[in-house]
Amino acid sequence: MKRRWLTHYRAVVLKEFRQTLRDRRIMFMLVAAPLIQTILFGFAVDFDVDRVPTAVADLDRSAESRAQARRLLADGTLRERLRVRSATEADRMLDEGRAAAALVLPPGFGADAAAGRTARAQLLVDGTDPVRAGAAGSAAGGAFAVSAAERVAARAGGAAPGGVVLTPRVLYNPRLQTAVYIVPGILAMLLVVVTTIVTAMGLSREREMGTMEQVLVTPIRPFVLLAGKMTPFVVIGLLDVLLALTAMSWIFAVPLRGPFLVLLLGSVLYLCSTLGVGLLVSTVSATQQQSFLGGFLFVLPAALLSGIMTPIRAMPGWLQLATWGNPLRFYAELMRGVLLRGSGFAEMWVQLLVLAAYGTFILSLATARFRTQVG
Repeated sequence: MKRRWLTHYRAVVLKEFRQTLRDRRIMFMLVAAPLIQTILFGFAVDFDVDRVPTAVADLDRSAESRAQARRLLADGTLRERLRVRSATEADRMLDEGRAAAALVLPPGFGADAAAGRTARAQLLVDGTDPVRAGAAGSAAGGAFAVSAAERVAARAGGAAPGGVVLTPRVLYNPRLQTAVYIVPGILAMLLVVVTTIVTAMGLSREREMGTMEQVLVTPIRPFVLLAGKMTPFVVIGLLDVLLALTAMSWIFAVPLRGPFLVLLLGSVLYLCSTLGVGLLVSTVSATQQQSFLGGFLFVLPAALLSGIMTPIRAMPGWLQLATWGNPLRFYAELMRGVLLRGSGFAEMWVQLLVLAAYGTFILSLATARFRTQVG
């Protein structure tokens, strides 16, 4: 009995491998597309904000106002686009989209600063892009804070008594590179897109062509049939992970600080989860079009609730609970933990346990649904 089970499983695996390798479009979608898209998204998705086009309205025209403007533009976050003669003209530059920020230094700015009075300036930012607006406001606030601290220290004779010095230290990603953080999550997102939709459409295609009925009249058990169909896609998915890791390390300098075994085990569990979703979608779909739509309806919410682009802690409490049913969230956490923080089994056991539980549940459900259809 055991030998018959292995024979049936091996036959299905070989059949699926041959069928998949013959279809060049499927192979491109499974192997080349994730690698190419990981590289493209790694360059395209960039949260680092610099060179924000800025209009400068220096209405004071003093040495202090010119020095403050140079200080603000020195780090490159804000870049002077044009000089204007009034606050009204600066506001119009924002309305016309010719600038994303406007610095207004009013008359008397230099005199107030020299006399030790509060020197007031204004920064107008375009809030239609919150990320860029926040970065511009932070850069301006930091520059003016440093300037104020220097003036206080100068009046105190070189050092401000009782001052506090903060020395920040950034761990795991010292240069705060967007690609180092975002690329591992993008790989997780692309894997769920490819494996779920391809698996769902593959079974539906066989049902439409009539080959599924031919296989079902054989003595192969449904579970063995589904396991045999999944195995090639798990192998190809692991190949995608290896290729993507190589590209991430070589192109984006993403480190691999944690044990590779944890990453390998997590990838297998994640692929079982996403392939199980594809199998389940195929059992409730009659055509390839329905399978594609069903897979898309799973992939889109999974990507939005994964924490890859937006932090999960920023979501409402009830929506945070919904992310516990999303395997993409836990695989992205595992990828970032192992690659960037050097986490091992002791730190990633929750993610591994959730992925194993989700994969077991979804595969059991898909198998039960498939047996019902066969019966």
